Amino acid sequence: MQGLIQRVSEAKVEVDGEVVGQIKQGILLLLGVEKTDTEQTADKLLHKVSNYRIFTDENGKMNLSLKDIEGELLVVSQFTLAADTKKGMRPSFSSAGTPAQANALYEYFVAQAKAIGVPVATGQFAADMKVSLLNDGPVTFNFSVE
Repeated sequence: MQGLIQRVSEAKVEVDGEVVGQIKQGILLLLGVEKTDTEQTADKLLHKVSNYRIFTDENGKMNLSLKDIEGELLVVSQFTLAADTKKGMRPSFSSAGTPAQANALYEYFVAQAKAIGVPVATGQFAADMKVSLLNDGPVTFNFSVE
């Protein structure tokens, strides 16, 4: 499972000109599902995302997590994160999960985040989305969880 996180002051997702998900301070997560991913993989990624210390403390050090600051999480499905870009000039998506698998794990991830008390907003699975964000830092990390 691939997760690209960005620390944001705000972020939103629009589909056909309508806002479908929006957050204030927190994390924008672009989520890519691969064929080998399971609910356990999603659980590992959620633990990492919700507890990763990327927010500044009173001393200006990145020492606080999303949970610590009571921030929000915007989860956006992005199958292109599962692309193999090592060869050629066109990405291969052979390792990407099927749409059914990806949607199931995306929905599972969102449900689990809500279950642990993280305020969650989402994009719309498989839609043509317009994502806007105000990256705070900028701070961006890529997670690959197996």
